[in-house]
Amino acid sequence: MKKKYTYLIVIFLIVASCAAFGRIAGNHFINFDDPGYVTKNYNVQSGFNPESIRWAFTTTYFSYWHPLTWISHMLDWRLFGENATGHHLVSLFLHIGAVIFLFLFLNKTTNNIWPSAFAAALFALHPLRVESVAWASERKDVLSMFFGMTALYAYAFYIESSKLSRYFLCLILFALSLMSKPMLVTLPFALLLLDYWPLERWTKAPSANSESRFKLTCRLIREKVPFVCLTIAASILTFWAQTKEGAVSSIENLPFTTRAANAFLSYTAYLGKTFWPVDLAVFYPYEFFLPLWKILISGLVLILITAAVIYYAKKLPFLFTGWFWYLGTLIPVIGLVQVGKQAMADRYTYLPSIGIAIMLAWSLPLLSRSENTRKKILFPAAIALLAALAILTWIQCGYWKSSFTLFNQNLRVTKNNQLARNYDGDAFTELGQYQHQRDIEDFNKAIGLNPDAFLAYYNRGTAYAKIGQYKNAIRDYNMAIRIKPDYADAYNNRGLIYGQHGQYQLAIKDFNKVIGLNPNHIKVYNNRGLAYSELGQYQSAIEDFNKAIFLKQDYANAYNNRANVYLKQKNNISGCRDARKACELGDCKILETAKAKGLCQ
Repeated sequence: MKKKYTYLIVIFLIVASCAAFGRIAGNHFINFDDPGYVTKNYNVQSGFNPESIRWAFTTTYFSYWHPLTWISHMLDWRLFGENATGHHLVSLFLHIGAVIFLFLFLNKTTNNIWPSAFAAALFALHPLRVESVAWASERKDVLSMFFGMTALYAYAFYIESSKLSRYFLCLILFALSLMSKPMLVTLPFALLLLDYWPLERWTKAPSANSESRFKLTCRLIREKVPFVCLTIAASILTFWAQTKEGAVSSIENLPFTTRAANAFLSYTAYLGKTFWPVDLAVFYPYEFFLPLWKILISGLVLILITAAVIYYAKKLPFLFTGWFWYLGTLIPVIGLVQVGKQAMADRYTYLPSIGIAIMLAWSLPLLSRSENTRKKILFPAAIALLAALAILTWIQCGYWKSSFTLFNQNLRVTKNNQLARNYDGDAFTELGQYQHQRDIEDFNKAIGLNPDAFLAYYNRGTAYAKIGQYKNAIRDYNMAIRIKPDYADAYNNRGLIYGQHGQYQLAIKDFNKVIGLNPNHIKVYNNRGLAYSELGQYQSAIEDFNKAIFLKQDYANAYNNRANVYLKQKNNISGCRDARKACELGDCKILETAKAKGLCQ
């Protein structure tokens, strides 16, 4: 009978998750991080080849070393291309997989099916999960969590029978999780908490025998040493990558006292959003002047809850495990080492929220000892709560429909949010609504809030370029490059404007800079090839078009451009061959022109 319920609960978790998150299948990519991870990442789009795999394992692009995440994006692009639906659904399936393994782990270790089901469902359907699931760039989150939850399930089997094969399976899954995102560096700590409850390994030695208890403690800690070694390695790699990419804020820019104060507020803010999940945003701006009373109240709340769970640790051990799981797993992202400009982020609750779910799931049955009351009141109440959360999640997924809907919502629920204003303007740029100057006005406001916002200058430059104000565009690209000298896209766009105005040497200089920063930038080879062609340097142009085609086999524009150069050199055989290939790929412009001139049959 229990196995039957297990199957039914797994089916419920799958169906409920699909119902709550299903509308993300109709969502688009957004202009925040998705271009860097997917839509404009030419290493990802070049597919599986030795060069791209080597890049995945060696790059620190986007301030992380997470090769499995890059490989998963490569696989998605190979399968779905620019169709965002496939990318989003894969993320949803990974989330569902993590949910199922969490349920199986809790059920196996507690032998208490209904609290395990409620904890897993609460984790699965909460609106705070939307950012991790609906955002293509957060594939790293769901992939890491999937491997992390499978590692927990493998750990449960290892505890059941201490076989080395099961231990190493758990260790390997943990390593895969870290290679997806280093969020689970706290897993060794979490395993020690689970050893306390529900596994009760800390209490298995006779209390009267201190020697046995000491040996047990040493064995449990020694058992975690390989996990700790992986944690240390991942932490060093992450800090190095984030420092190298300039993502870590210095003490001068963000004093430690400010970070600590924000950490206290974030701990309580995440709790607040767990119990009242409204006004969720993709970016919460940092407040540098925090009211003292807020800090004191937050600190008091944390101290009181911590004191209570310690006091009831023996009587209610799940409170101890759940609370310290929440506190401990948030440490890497609580902001003591500040990465990025956000004060907090919904995605940071992905792993920590499991602790709160455990506390609630095992506390609710204590409200009544009557089995009849639990069935007639607590069970329907739990279903109603989950249904309400699923509806809120469904609504929240709608805000991720596009960049425009997302950042409009973000501006409604936050204040002084220059990043949201910047990306909202960028969304307008993508929609082509320049006639009202809404996009440029948004970028102006973003720059007013933060004069060093290189992305705002870049986006405003792009908007100016599209309405023909090229001098203003060049000025803004210059500012973006001055603030961020390794900004490849700014060099590329500035090079395009130089090329459009016949300044081919300046264009080539900018394109060379882009290739130096990113040797696999497909479009820049095509752009530089066009500049070489205009200068009559045909061999250099052909070499660049060759490189672009090598990186992207279906690059119709590069085939057309190479065909044009061949035809200029009177090499009609090669020119017509390339023109036909471009036509097969959907662009017959050069082939039709060549046929009209009698150059191709």
